[in-house]
Amino acid sequence: MTVAVACGPTQPTVTPPATGSAGPTSSNEPALSPTPGPSPAPGSSITPGPTPSPSTAGLPSPTPSSTPPPNPDPAAACSGSDRNRDFYAAVAQAVDWDVYCAVLPGGWYVDQGTYRLANGGRLEIAYKGPAGARLELREGAFCSEADGCVPAGTEVGEAAFGDRAGTLVELADGGWAVVVDRGERISWLAVGEGLAQAEFADLVAHLARVDA
Repeated sequence: MTVAVACGPTQPTVTPPATGSAGPTSSNEPALSPTPGPSPAPGSSITPGPTPSPSTAGLPSPTPSSTPPPNPDPAAACSGSDRNRDFYAAVAQAVDWDVYCAVLPGGWYVDQGTYRLANGGRLEIAYKGPAGARLELREGAFCSEADGCVPAGTEVGEAAFGDRAGTLVELADGGWAVVVDRGERISWLAVGEGLAQAEFADLVAHLARVDA
């Protein structure tokens, strides 16, 4: 399934090598691209603070700061290249909902991905795997329909979407889906093709939340 890119003013294109644990490395690799809307601010670099002095007997220990240090790599768990991870981190910093990325075994790689920030923001990305397998993630304000834009199928129980509880759907075409907050303004959807139920459910359960 190809992810649509919204029309509007063009933003700079983020073109990372579409890599996972393994995958194509040619110059024709698909791009991850922002689509119309304000560009997320680039990630801030971290400047190391002063090195604390060794403890000295008889002196009080310094009080730890109540503010945790910034996370140098909020998308560290995400499969793919550094630019794939930068793509996720940029979205997570720009939206007010949780962003999730795939943590995949060998043989998977990014096929195509886009995001936009208008109307609440949305993220859509697809991965290709061994033997024609495919995993697609849609997150944020990607759907305004009551059915949650879930492909036709039958709900068969509960399943995890990362650290969220979702609904597992057996699709009419033989695939699988997990949807969270179906029909809400902000929701999350994973769709799998060419995967057994247990394999798909395991991949979706291990989605990692990107800490902005």
